[in-house]
Amino acid sequence: MGLTIYLGSKLGEWLDYKFDNSDQLYYKIVTLLAVFLAMFSVIRQVLNITNNDKND
Repeated sequence: MGLTIYLGSKLGEWLDYKFDNSDQLYYKIVTLLAVFLAMFSVIRQVLNITNNDKND
């Protein structure tokens, strides 16, 4: 989860630098998307573990 967010923030920093954006817009948007992606991934994994436990 942490790695996903970290890589998202680094990607946003790189995009801000590449497109010379002083508002850090790409940093904010990509980091926020990375947080949602990480949360979705964790929730999906927990649901899979829960469903597997019920089937056994």
